Amino acid sequence: MTATPNRPVADAAPPLLLANARIPARDGRVDVHVDGGVIASISPAGAAGTVDRPAAARRLDLDGRWVIPGLHDRHVHFSQWAMVSRRLDLAGVDSAAAAAALVAASVDAGEREVMGFGYRDGLWADAPSRAILDEVSGDTPVVLVSADLHSCWLNSAAARRYDVGEVAGESGVLREGDCFRLVRRLDDVADDVLDGWVADAAANAAARGVVGITDYEMRWNRDDWARRVGGGIRSLRVCFGVYTQHLERAIAEGLRTGDEVPATGGLVTVGGYKVITDGSLNTRTAWCFDRYPGLGDGDHPYGLATVPHDELVPLMRRADAAGLIPAVHAIGDRANAVVLDAYAAVGCAGSIEHAQLLRREDVARFAALGIVASVQPEHAMDDRDVADRYWAGRTDRAFMLAELAAAGVELALGSDAPVAPLDPWVAIAAAVGRTRDGREPWHPEQAIEARAALAASTGGQGTEVAVGAPADVAVVESDPLAASVDELRRMPVAMTLLAGRTTHSVIE
Repeated sequence: MTATPNRPVADAAPPLLLANARIPARDGRVDVHVDGGVIASISPAGAAGTVDRPAAARRLDLDGRWVIPGLHDRHVHFSQWAMVSRRLDLAGVDSAAAAAALVAASVDAGEREVMGFGYRDGLWADAPSRAILDEVSGDTPVVLVSADLHSCWLNSAAARRYDVGEVAGESGVLREGDCFRLVRRLDDVADDVLDGWVADAAANAAARGVVGITDYEMRWNRDDWARRVGGGIRSLRVCFGVYTQHLERAIAEGLRTGDEVPATGGLVTVGGYKVITDGSLNTRTAWCFDRYPGLGDGDHPYGLATVPHDELVPLMRRADAAGLIPAVHAIGDRANAVVLDAYAAVGCAGSIEHAQLLRREDVARFAALGIVASVQPEHAMDDRDVADRYWAGRTDRAFMLAELAAAGVELALGSDAPVAPLDPWVAIAAAVGRTRDGREPWHPEQAIEARAALAASTGGQGTEVAVGAPADVAVVESDPLAASVDELRRMPVAMTLLAGRTTHSVIE
């Protein structure tokens, strides 16, 4: 589907012997021989001597550490992820007043413009308003982006600067398309600056065992990633999505899902056609069959259908005919049902991104249509309280990983970074334990086993390294199939290889 292809790359490393390694669920230790960017052989530790060892291979003793396929995050917004560490951190603020206090501190510190990220207002007792921000910011522009990326909150100075005052109204809040358009303007950072931030984020991802991402940034990503790889960012395989605003350009230039981008050494490939059909839970715009409690008729009480069915089907058909596999955002149960209708009408392969709330009959439709469920398990941990409020009585149908897996639906785990951290171990732990911060598991009946979660995080490579596969490898300190949920969440990664090249290592 839209996973990052695991192909040899042009600059594969010299031969390497990973000695005294362990493979999850296998007895004994092994030597893993890497040559030409692929796994050349796997033999009992020391048993083969030098017979199967690639000529002149460097020997690295793993001392019993576990070797697994490298990890893939199947849904990220990488530029956004790279930017958030440079923005005011609003994670954990529990009211509009608390957010304003952080803004006030930034203004008092001399910031000429305050850019913030990470607020979640679904459970706040006080509502965001332009006046609250104006009181603490004066003429300093303030733009605060919500953690789900589907809304942003502005003061009057920012509304004037970006000419969105009429749309934002007294609340100062932009939602969905209006928010996306403003965020794209905020992302207009000089290429060399943004690429530096991306390089840092890529190195951090490699330190968590990540070898590949599917990037759904709302940019013309082909040129961005070709430039980055040419500039030396070579620690990730990148599969990039194409949005509706770029669909005709992609078709005109002959882009097809799975094709390699020239001059990137096989590291950058064309992904799917991304289309967003509804909103999100925290913004109360995920499109549902049932009303959101407390919302009036003028507040879109069922959420928003951002792309109607009669527009979605021709868009998907157009993309599919051109060789671009659809990857369709749907969070609410009604949005998921309509997207499945569209897949049935078009008759194509593809994925549903998020699939957070489902009717049970639609689980079977996922399986029958062969649609991948691209899910982000950590969202269940972030959203459990707001879901209990706004999806009351329906949360047994939220984040239905176990029922999807039992029905034979292919799961692909991701983070939606920056909505959740770009760390597959966080996603795996949430999928397995359905808990965080010592709380009781939330709907533990929807948890999946560690083997299934790991397999859904390796870009189609399963849970075991295999002879002939690309040497995209993570070396970890604990057995991921036997680790506790807490151990999974903080899994120490000793080494990461991409096509046999070391992209991260703490091994002497």
